[in-house]
Amino acid sequence: MEEHKTGKVFSTKKYLPVNLIYYETYISKSDAFNREKTLKNYGSGLAKLKMRLKDTLQGGRAG
Repeated sequence: MEEHKTGKVFSTKKYLPVNLIYYETYISKSDAFNREKTLKNYGSGLAKLKMRLKDTLQGGRAG
């Protein structure tokens, strides 16, 4: 995460500052790769994730 915050990662450099609001963990590297591929390549996967985080993304607080 530190590399992202300090602008050392090309893909997030232009979006500084970055804040971690959500993460997923996987035991299997292939499962993690497939999930990332789904989020990046298929709009519906990313749209569903954005709906789950709607309040957070709008600056609100869940609770």
